[in-house]
This record gives sequence, C-alpha cells and structure tokens, in this order.
Amino acid sequence: MARQDQVLVLEPPHELKFRGPFTDVVTASLKLNNPTARNVCFKVKTTAPRRYCVRPNSGVIDSGTSINVSVMLQPFDYDPNEKSKHKFMVQSMLAPPEMTDMECVWKEAKPEELMDSKLRCVFELPPESEKTHDTDTKLSAASSTKAESPPPLPKSGSAALDDTEVRKIMEESRRLQVEVQRLRQENRQMQMRDDDGLRKNPAPMPSSSSSSSGVGLKEEGPSTRLLALSVLFFVIGVIIGKLLL
Repeated sequence: MARQDQVLVLEPPHELKFRGPFTDVVTASLKLNNPTARNVCFKVKTTAPRRYCVRPNSGVIDSGTSINVSVMLQPFDYDPNEKSKHKFMVQSMLAPPEMTDMECVWKEAKPEELMDSKLRCVFELPPESEKTHDTDTKLSAASSTKAESPPPLPKSGSAALDDTEVRKIMEESRRLQVEVQRLRQENRQMQMRDDDGLRKNPAPMPSSSSSSSGVGLKEEGPSTRLLALSVLFFVIGVIIGKLLL
C-alpha cells in the first residue's frame, strides 16, 4: 500500500538556505503547519547529524496550529566549489486518539501510516558589496577605537636618564666622597699634632694671645667638617636635580 501524502505544510517547502560566512553558527528556520482536524506527530531527520543541531527535532503539532523548527549549522571551512549533499526529512503521522508514549507510537507505526517530506540544504555567501560594507564597518570601528584611546604617558625623569649620565653622576659622587674622607683624615692629623704640642710645652698661665690661638686651632676642626658637609649636600643636590630634569 502506498504511503499517504504529507499533511503538514512546510515553509520553505523544498530548500533550507544557510547564508554565510560560516565561521560561526548559521541558523535556518523551518515552519511546520498542521491544517488538519487531528493532531500530527513529527520528526526531523538529517543525513549529517554531526553538522546540525535541530530544536525541536520531534513533537506533536495540534490541529490548526504550527511550530517553528530551528536548524543550526555548525561552523566549518566553506568551499564554494563543493556542492552540498546534506538533506533533511520531515517525517509525520496522525497522532492516535489516546497517546501516552510517543516513542512507542513511532515504533508501532505501520509504513503506510508514515508521511515524509524531503528538503535539501543550500549554502550561500553574501554578495561582494555586503562583504565590502562589513569590512568598512569593521575598519571604521577600529579607527574610532584607536582615535579614542588615550595618548601614551610621558616617561618619568628617572627613566629619561641614560646609562652614561648615571655613571657620570655615580663617579662624581664617589670622587667627592673620597675627597671628604681625605679632608677628615687631615683634620684628625692636625688635631693630634696640636694636642701633642700642647702636652710637651704646657704654659702655666696662658696669655690672651695663646688662648686665642688655641681657640683658633680648635675651631679649625669644625670648619673643615662644615666644608665637608657642604660639599656632600652639594653633590646630593646635583644628583637630585639631574633626576628631576
């Protein structure tokens, strides 16, 4: 016995068109209409189940209603010279008056109770004009983002100094430190000589001139230290000034 004609009305009736680019999921819609006075069970099958995701892939369509089926094509490397051989089949049957388990209904269905419709898959790429427009849009967005990005922050003064200047400053600092140490050593030697001379030639009653001379000798040490500290502060000021320029 020949199979019955399909009672469901499919939109589109013969082709499922998928429009690229195919670097992301592409979805095509299939509408199933039930114009009959009975509920209809349906199933959606494909020859490439790993390439598509169908939601819903089965169910029941009530009398006088319709349902939308989403067919999602997974990303792949599209070859325009390769023709698509993928096909879909919508299989249906009239639902029995009392239906509790759909799987059992499909298993117990007789071949003459089944109806089917076949659709082929068509892959399309957007026209060149649309590609150019999309490219220009992306370039414009990238240009605006670049224009709105803040300018780079200026380098700090310490980062601007090169290695040569740093080496010069360090050498100058070491030289001045050596000079300060030398002045301190000379100051200590002079104090030791003055103390030895006073112990060898004590004066019972120091006159005003000798007293003033002793004060002068004692003041020589603080003056030298003051000079050394002044030189050290000068070096520190030069280093800080160069770092801040």
